[in-house]
Amino acid sequence: MSNSAWEREHIWHPYAAMPNPSPIYQVESAQGVNLTLSDGRTVIDGMSSWWSAIHGYNVPELNQAIEKQLKNMAHVMFGGLTHQPAIDLAKILLEIAPNNLKHVFFADSGSVSVETALKMALQYWQGQKNTKKTKFLSLTHAYHGDTFGAMSVCDPDNSMHHLFRDILPQHIFVQPEIESLRTTFAQHHHELSAMIIEPIVQGAGGMLFYDAEVLKEIRVLCNEYNVLLIVDEIATGFGRTGKLFACEHANIQPDILCLGKALTGGYMTLAAILCDPKISQGIQKEGNILMHGPTFMANPLACAVAKASIDLLLVSPWQQRIQNIETQLKNGLKPCLQSNKVADVRVIGAIGVVEMKEVMDISSIQAKLIEQGVWLRPFGKLLYTMPPFIASHANIQQINNAITMQCS
Repeated sequence: MSNSAWEREHIWHPYAAMPNPSPIYQVESAQGVNLTLSDGRTVIDGMSSWWSAIHGYNVPELNQAIEKQLKNMAHVMFGGLTHQPAIDLAKILLEIAPNNLKHVFFADSGSVSVETALKMALQYWQGQKNTKKTKFLSLTHAYHGDTFGAMSVCDPDNSMHHLFRDILPQHIFVQPEIESLRTTFAQHHHELSAMIIEPIVQGAGGMLFYDAEVLKEIRVLCNEYNVLLIVDEIATGFGRTGKLFACEHANIQPDILCLGKALTGGYMTLAAILCDPKISQGIQKEGNILMHGPTFMANPLACAVAKASIDLLLVSPWQQRIQNIETQLKNGLKPCLQSNKVADVRVIGAIGVVEMKEVMDISSIQAKLIEQGVWLRPFGKLLYTMPPFIASHANIQQINNAITMQCS
């Protein structure tokens, strides 16, 4: 039995059946924006490894950060101990994040950061001896992760987690429209612990965009009705939408901020939850502690490479790079609108989305894209790209061409 046949029989891939009937492409190496496959073909990674590898692959500065840290220690528990990489990373996160955020909790994945944020909100209200505020408000088409707490604040009807809707806690969902938001807050504020949102861009729930005025109104309503605001920037943080953090489009400050994905430049799994001091002070009333502690939280290797990734981003001309990518995606994908297969084309920052009218044959389209030298991960009706920020004009042109060919 060949390696590929054995793997399809035994290794379970994300969002796939087992045994896996879909083609799997083996990667031998990665350099810059390119993945080299086992058959010798090279493809541009238009997905940034699920939106995380913003600097591309095999980055000397990030390699060096891990190699240097590895000589000291690969890991040490964070309970009762600390280390310099965690301190350095926390410092720079608080320097670049909204300035009301003063405390950092490290976790080991985006989903776990959402779990932690939800716990923070619930424990905050417990500290205020308010036992009624136990619900969360989320947007329709929201996606916040695959663990159970995170799934409960994903849209129960329009997300991939609808299979679990009957066993998950029941929360409240609202359209990202100002009047709907005002009505929902007025009706439910007494039971709302927090509202959790993906700012400006809703990712895996449909790659949908909404206006900054809606984001501003959410912050106003949370203040007016005494509801905490959790901002999930796992997908949008670190420049993806053209701002360092997407909440900057509306110039708002969250009470709790979740970060992940591009935090380490795609090198290792790590997440961070930042909060306003009122959250931590509210929790610790009467000696309470935050009841969360992942084994690998603040992993030194991950913290070291995350600090190096942020340093690299900040010294790069990232704003101009994102602007160039946005302009090129807008121009290059616009012809897709002429196809009767296409429902919509939308672009913001380094995100380009073509929404088809019908669900696609993903395996067939992926094979065609690879023939064009491009790796993308379409889902449902969505053919989209979130390329590394270092992608050249020629790289983006190749991605655009590969996408538009699937629309003809």
